[in-house]
Amino acid sequence: SSLHPDCEYILQLEREERHCLQYIAEHDNNHSTLGCLPFWDSVVCWPYAAVGEMINTTCPAVFSFWGNNTGSVSRNCTSIGWSRPFPPYHTACSVGDDVPIPEDSYFATVKLIYTIGYGTSLVFLFIAVVILLLFRRLHCARNYIHIQLFVTFMLKAVAVFIKDATLFASDDTNHCTLSTAACKASVAFCHYCVMTNFFWLLVEALYLNSLLLSSFHHYRRCLLGFGLLGWGVPIIFTVIWIGSRVYFEDTECWDINEDSPYWWIVKGPIVVSIGVSRPYRGSLLLKRIFSSLSARRLTKSTLLLIPLFGTPYMVFNFLPDYFNVSVRLWFELCMGSFQGLIVAILYCFLNQEVQKEIHMRWLRWQENSNGVVLPGAKGSQMDTHF
Repeated sequence: SSLHPDCEYILQLEREERHCLQYIAEHDNNHSTLGCLPFWDSVVCWPYAAVGEMINTTCPAVFSFWGNNTGSVSRNCTSIGWSRPFPPYHTACSVGDDVPIPEDSYFATVKLIYTIGYGTSLVFLFIAVVILLLFRRLHCARNYIHIQLFVTFMLKAVAVFIKDATLFASDDTNHCTLSTAACKASVAFCHYCVMTNFFWLLVEALYLNSLLLSSFHHYRRCLLGFGLLGWGVPIIFTVIWIGSRVYFEDTECWDINEDSPYWWIVKGPIVVSIGVSRPYRGSLLLKRIFSSLSARRLTKSTLLLIPLFGTPYMVFNFLPDYFNVSVRLWFELCMGSFQGLIVAILYCFLNQEVQKEIHMRWLRWQENSNGVVLPGAKGSQMDTHF
């Protein structure tokens, strides 16, 4: 996610300030100098008022981050200008010293959940990669692609930890305005990892389609193409995005993308990859779903993963970055942190071929330990070398 809850109120104030300044510019010549001119007091945009008029406004939505925004504040227009707000903002809008700020409450909970999620996913993904690499009988094109997908989830988890370590390196660091080379590099690396993650999900769909259409004959050449697609294409778009931010929008830590046209350099290819992978879940795929045992197993997992991981991204990335931040954070960070765990379980630990190979190795170990040849210890074969 590009927004943190404790930075959101700053962005909201900036939006309100821009709207207020635009309002002032549009109405600058429409009012008499005898009244009180509109102005921005860093919290509320006060409109034009005649002398003796009292303007009342509700607490702005930004105060919901600390207490509530159900109160109201007023100002009188006097002959010498605007009066002070009454009651004061901190009184009318219930902001007290005992009210926890978002970083100490909501975001702390979110951070704890996604730290556990990414940590758990990282452990299980690492074990899954070791299993697929350790057992020679599991070496095939299908598992090669699975390993690449596992690695992207692992890299995404590592990228999130690096980004957090950079942004929250010190309690004195204002991560909402932090702008260092290390911080920008961590954000760029995080975007690259997310892109590779979605592109290898696309590779899973493309491979499944090739398998079902029996067009995976030159599999070594196809694997090279898949590798270039999964790892190479994200590099190109990440480099273009970095150049755009350096030359046109070098602000903060590059993690705030509100209303930025350059943000589409990153999320555009992701949206396209999700959109391209969806047709492979259509009628052609379903008609040939039972063409082979291996395809049937792979299809079940792929048909689940593409909509499960792609749909929330498609929904939220066509909404403004500031839209319902709490829900966005829950999907992107909390639920998203456990995606790697789900992938490891579906593609490895619940894979019958993996279970069969582990069981066979266990029987062989018992045979060597007891000197007895047990049934089923002679070996197993892959359903397909693809």
